[in-house]
Amino acid sequence: MKKIFVLDTNVLIQSPDALDCFEDNQIVLPLAVLEELDGLKKADGEKGAHAREAIRRLENLRLQGNLLEGSPLKNGGTVRVEANCVHVELPESLPDDKMDNRILKVCRHLMDGRLPVVLVTKDILLRMKAQILGIRAEDFLQEQVSSREGQYTGRCECFVPEETFKTFKKKGIPLDAVYLTDAQGKPYPPELWENQFVLLKADQSLRKTHLGRVCQEKIVPLAYKKSRPYGVEPRNAGQYFLQEALMMPPDKIPLVIVKGMAGTAKTFYSLAAGLEKVLNSSTGEYRRILISRPNAQFDSDIGFLPGDEQEKISPLMRPVIDNLEQLIDSNEEERYKNETELQGKIDEIFERGIIQAEALNFIRGRSFVNTWLIIDEAQNMTPNQVKGIITRAGKGTKIILLGDPGQIDRPFLDERTNGLCYASEYMKGSPLCCQVTLTAEECERSDLAMDAVRRL
Repeated sequence: MKKIFVLDTNVLIQSPDALDCFEDNQIVLPLAVLEELDGLKKADGEKGAHAREAIRRLENLRLQGNLLEGSPLKNGGTVRVEANCVHVELPESLPDDKMDNRILKVCRHLMDGRLPVVLVTKDILLRMKAQILGIRAEDFLQEQVSSREGQYTGRCECFVPEETFKTFKKKGIPLDAVYLTDAQGKPYPPELWENQFVLLKADQSLRKTHLGRVCQEKIVPLAYKKSRPYGVEPRNAGQYFLQEALMMPPDKIPLVIVKGMAGTAKTFYSLAAGLEKVLNSSTGEYRRILISRPNAQFDSDIGFLPGDEQEKISPLMRPVIDNLEQLIDSNEEERYKNETELQGKIDEIFERGIIQAEALNFIRGRSFVNTWLIIDEAQNMTPNQVKGIITRAGKGTKIILLGDPGQIDRPFLDERTNGLCYASEYMKGSPLCCQVTLTAEECERSDLAMDAVRRL
């Protein structure tokens, strides 16, 4: 049965192509939505760009038909603007001068017809108001992925027969040799994806383990297990997997996606591997390390901060500098005895262009060649932003997306709609992408950090 979907403005701001996501149903845009788009069209950053794109799309539809009566969409549905509904009454506690309440009036008016009416909005409170008024309301689900428990982690544990386990280091093992067990102890084959990391356990002695990676219908040993990028040694299985993903050449693995809680060394290890590749590699794979760190307030309002671009983004780069202090001087006892000398070494790295920092909104439209590109805090990116970043990769560039889906600061994003998890789900199984999720038990920042992760 066909339905009428009433769209809120934030749906079009999140995804300007949302009009194509409702099959052959009717889409209704309240006049209040057009007014909000008009107010947002001059906004800076992604919000303004998406508002303008949505407006252009509506203009094309206006030229093809009558938006008051219904303009046809390519999927068989229609879209129209509802300009009436002034006469519809709402409770006194919902005044007419609120945009959200004007949208609710439209829904109320349309419910007098024969077709079911659904309000689609990213605004949780508006969905609550709708429910109070008996209006069916839903979130926009097109760009949502599974909840955190069901998301791809890039790693798994499997059992392998003892005899096969012994030959793993020499020739790897076929995928059909590994298995899992259900609650009754019955074996069943695991679902494995290309480039997924695997912790293998010998089924006769669970203390015996090997670390491997799925590669072309086989599980092969880690090729960079003995590497020590910039003197850093992995301390747990997750860091071995992360090291393997980072050290593989960009023609094989140009994209690495890393998820993990605070203190799991995501940024630290990515910087260590980058410095190793830029400074110590004889092949000269990369020209530089480029770092960007999205920020919910900063991306759209860079002009209001004093100084040039580098001075404006320097506060956001402070976590990167904290990691550099530990990498540049590995001697914990002597590291901070001469703060001036330590700061001088860090300044030299930036002055020589070995490490460069750039605002996220200045990356779009560029093409990066032979660059080690780190996007930290990627959970604060939208799916559209992460797509724009990944498509910036030129020849010889490696993109590393880092983030914690549990720490999202951006409005209308959550653990199911942020760009990091979106990229993780859609790049799952790609032969050009490695992923790893670091667990809470792999926190290496400090004993306090580990205890806090477990307790809080």
